[in-house]
Amino acid sequence: MGLLAALQFLTRVPIRLKKEPSLNATVAWFPLAGAIIGAAVGGTAAGLWHVVPPLVAGAVGVTVGLLITGAFHEDGLGDIADAFGGGWTVERRLEILKDSRHGTYGVAAICASIVLRVVALGSLPGPWAMFTGAVAAHTMGRVAAVGMAGTMKLATHSGLGADYGRGTTRLRAAVSVVGGTALTAVAVGWWALPLAGAALIAVLATGTLARRKIGGISGDVLGATEQVAEILCLVVLTAQAV
Repeated sequence: MGLLAALQFLTRVPIRLKKEPSLNATVAWFPLAGAIIGAAVGGTAAGLWHVVPPLVAGAVGVTVGLLITGAFHEDGLGDIADAFGGGWTVERRLEILKDSRHGTYGVAAICASIVLRVVALGSLPGPWAMFTGAVAAHTMGRVAAVGMAGTMKLATHSGLGADYGRGTTRLRAAVSVVGGTALTAVAVGWWALPLAGAALIAVLATGTLARRKIGGISGDVLGATEQVAEILCLVVLTAQAV
């Protein structure tokens, strides 16, 4: 139930549940849901690696991920880029975060995210590295978001971010982080250590920026954190090709 609820929340896959899921019981499953999304991304790229150039395979894989998630986390990244880049006061930044439209900063951030992931995924040395790398990066991206939600204070007390934060106790966050990191280790072995470091950097960097700009975290900050962590993990994994 928890995994299906996590997939329902994080993706556009039409999953029907018999009863309304509890966010409290769903959060811990986010890294595993991320691993499943990553398997779809990496599986697509790995399958195409044999018939098209690696960068093309990476581009199609990333696109599949966008279709599955509905660009859920990319939207958060774009909102944060617009708010933090274009807002001069806390009030104005929070106002921008509520606007569904994206400006120049947001579009640039989303484009940069997609380009970096396509190039990084396409640079991994072979189909197996593509598959395991995508699984690991997507898992650790959700690990970073859950870890942040369980340890940092909220900027506001209404909306998705507040619900997410209230539903993520330190214990649930710890269980999710440990489980997600272990799953990453199964996928990429000792590379899980530098990937955990990359996820931690993403949490600290985006969390510190969010505290300075809006006084805490929000749903958009969590989405941006997932993106930053996923990108950093893929970049770290390109060291395999050196």
